[in-house]
Amino acid sequence: MSPCSSIAGSLTLVRQLGALSLGAVLLLSACGKGGGGASGDSIPVGEYACLTGLTASFGTASHNGVTLVMEKANASGGVLGKKIRLITEDDQSKPGEAATAARKLISRDQVVALLGEIASSRSLEAGPIAQQSKIPMISPGSTNLKVTQIGDYIFRVCFIDPFQGEVMAKFSLNSLHKTKVAVLTDVRQDYSVGLAAAYKDYFTKHGGTVVAEQSYSSGDQDFKAQLTSIKGANPEAIFVPGYYNEVGLIARQSRELGITVPLMGGDGWDSPTLTQIGGPAIDGDYFANHFSTDDTSPIVQGFVKDYRAHFQKDPDGMAALGYDAAGVLLDAMKRAGSADPQKLRDAIAATKKYEGVTGTITINEQRNATKSAKVLTIKDGKFHYVETIAP
Repeated sequence: MSPCSSIAGSLTLVRQLGALSLGAVLLLSACGKGGGGASGDSIPVGEYACLTGLTASFGTASHNGVTLVMEKANASGGVLGKKIRLITEDDQSKPGEAATAARKLISRDQVVALLGEIASSRSLEAGPIAQQSKIPMISPGSTNLKVTQIGDYIFRVCFIDPFQGEVMAKFSLNSLHKTKVAVLTDVRQDYSVGLAAAYKDYFTKHGGTVVAEQSYSSGDQDFKAQLTSIKGANPEAIFVPGYYNEVGLIARQSRELGITVPLMGGDGWDSPTLTQIGGPAIDGDYFANHFSTDDTSPIVQGFVKDYRAHFQKDPDGMAALGYDAAGVLLDAMKRAGSADPQKLRDAIAATKKYEGVTGTITINEQRNATKSAKVLTIKDGKFHYVETIAP
C-alpha cells in the first residue's frame, strides 16, 4: 500500500481509535511527489509501536507524543523547508512483528530515521535491522542495557535499567527503610530480567537482603503460587519489575492473600490501565518513572496543556518519552542541516542539554540519555510525585 492510498486514516480517526491497523500509514503532510528518502517535498520518518495487543497502552501513548511533535513542526513550516511525513507500523505487541515493521519502513518507505519501541524486547528485534541498514533509531522507552549496544546507529531518550534499578534500590533502603525484599520477575521480558538484576545488585551491595525470588511469564493470570511462597519469606517489600497488565493482577492477588507490604516497580507500570486492573489494591505502591504531570516547570506544563487539548486526557510517561524522542530527532535534523541518515546519526550522537519534558537530555558515548529519574506513588487511582533521584 502506498502512503498516498492510506491518507484516509486521518488524525481524527487515529485519536478516536487510539490505534492504527498493521501497515497503516499516518501522513502529517501532503504525499510527496518524489521517490524514497527525503528527495521529494517531504521527509519520511518511520515509527513502529505496539498500538494493539497486550502493551497497547504504551504504544498509543508514545505515538500520541510523537504525533504532537510532528504536527507542531509541520504547522510551523516543517524542517529544512519540508514537511515531516510520519509513517507508523503497528507491531501488535507480538514477538517478531517489530522486525517486520522495521524492514517495511526501511525498504518500502525508505525512511531516514526510526522511532521505536517502548518495550525492550521489541527494540532488540528491530535494532539490528536499523543498524545493518545504517538508519538511525531512537527508542523512546526501551531501558534494557543491551538495546544501544546493538550498534552506533541506535539511541534512546530514556534512562537505562542499571540506573532505574539503582534508583529503586536506593529508594527502598533510604526512603522506605526496607532491608528485606522479595523479587518477582517476568522472565519473558528482557526489560524485567535486566531491571531485576540491576535492583538486586545495588540492593544487596548496600546492606539489603533478597529473601525470596519468584518468576512468571507475560500473559499469566494467576500468581498466587508465587505470592504464597513470597509471603512465607516475610519480606518488607516486593519488587515487581514487570508491565502494567500483570502488575495490576499481582497487586490484587497479593492483597487477597493478606500481603500488606508495598510493591515497587519500574517505568513498565506507567499506564492508566494499571489502576484500572489493580483498583484500590495498587494504592500506596511505588515505581520509577521519567515524567510527572506534577512537575511545575514551564516546558512540562506547556506539554501537558497541549496534550490535553489534542487528546482530552493527561499524558503519561510514555507519551512524554515519545514526545522527547521525536523532539531530539527533529532537533538533530535541524543541527545537521540535512535528512541524510549518516549526518542525522552524527547529530543525534552530539545531542547535549536538550530540554525535554522528561528532563535535560545529553546523549553519552554509549548513546544513552543521561538524566534523573522520578519516583511516583499511587493514591486513589492517580500517580503522584514523591522524589527525584539524580544519576
